[in-house]
Amino acid sequence: MQEPNKQNWEIVTYTDNPELPDVEDVEIVVDFLPSPEELQFLEPETEKITIQLDKATVEYFRQQARNRGGSYQRMIRTLLKEYVAHQQEAA
Repeated sequence: MQEPNKQNWEIVTYTDNPELPDVEDVEIVVDFLPSPEELQFLEPETEKITIQLDKATVEYFRQQARNRGGSYQRMIRTLLKEYVAHQQEAA
């Protein structure tokens, strides 16, 4: 196996870069990354229900979910959630 190329530091020329600020002028930002809690996309609390839908509708959502690698139940939940939000905005 071939070794990766290494930088020959003896031939590197150091220069001042006018585009970079001086170290004294740099703002130090502590914890600029989001916390783990902010990175979690938690679904709101759900409630299990039993609902009867026609077979064609369920099959449509199942097929769409398969095509997209998702959950048909989540798609239906999202559709209903969007419908409610739209109705609340219109009211």
